[in-house]
Amino acid sequence: MSQEDPSGYPYQPYGAPYGRRPPPQYGYGYPPPRRDEGPTTNAIVALVLNLVALVSCFNVLGLPGAILAGLALGRARTEPGAARSMLVWSWVLFGLGFVLSIGTFFYLGLNGYFDE
Repeated sequence: MSQEDPSGYPYQPYGAPYGRRPPPQYGYGYPPPRRDEGPTTNAIVALVLNLVALVSCFNVLGLPGAILAGLALGRARTEPGAARSMLVWSWVLFGLGFVLSIGTFFYLGLNGYFDE
């Protein structure tokens, strides 16, 4: 007892609507679309972290970093090279602002500004 249809199509797959059959798969045809989500995902993460740093740590360099990340998010599809360079600068501003915030707290703590 064969599962093959006389027309050459394989048996009806589970979950497929009745009456519709998928075309036969021979391994040829168009390749799957390329998933290059690197700049887009990186821009979203940089934007969120810069905004969180701006709000929670009062990282003043988070504002230009968030602006650059937002611009990079808008240009990720059309100009990926420019978007990547903006993302690099966004991450540099985020890191520099974070280091300056930590350094400021250490300076204030070591000089007794947090003493009561």
